[in-house]
Amino acid sequence: MRKKKVAISACLLGEMCRYDGATKRVDSIIETFKDWEIIPFCPEAPVLGTPRERISVVSTDDGMKIIGDKSGRDVTELLIEQTQKLIDAHPDLDRIVLKSKSPSCGLGTTPISNTLGETIGFGDGVAASLLKDAFADIKISDEINFKGEQQC
Repeated sequence: MRKKKVAISACLLGEMCRYDGATKRVDSIIETFKDWEIIPFCPEAPVLGTPRERISVVSTDDGMKIIGDKSGRDVTELLIEQTQKLIDAHPDLDRIVLKSKSPSCGLGTTPISNTLGETIGFGDGVAASLLKDAFADIKISDEINFKGEQQC
């Protein structure tokens, strides 16, 4: 019998992969899934490096884009490709836990800006949106709504 598989945002597992080189380790998530096969996931670090420029979700005339705050570089396709690699490599995931407020992984908590940099709302990050589509039948949460959950 195979172990259940969970993809977890790598920063929640203690990896120093955030834009600022820090982590957002959550021990309760690690403990909950200690008997599962854990797949660390960060769509940003492999393609943008660590540390890196901060990125934001920007609503443009061409739709939602992930743009470098200082450079204005559009990294949307890079993050889509990296997320697709996870989907292709692990089509049998049983659960996903993502990092809130992230331009990649946020679930309804990611700030959406206009082209002037003003927050106009909140939504899903690019990876979260793709993962929700690809894994519509499994539970996907972030560390905020994970709190208080028992074994999944």
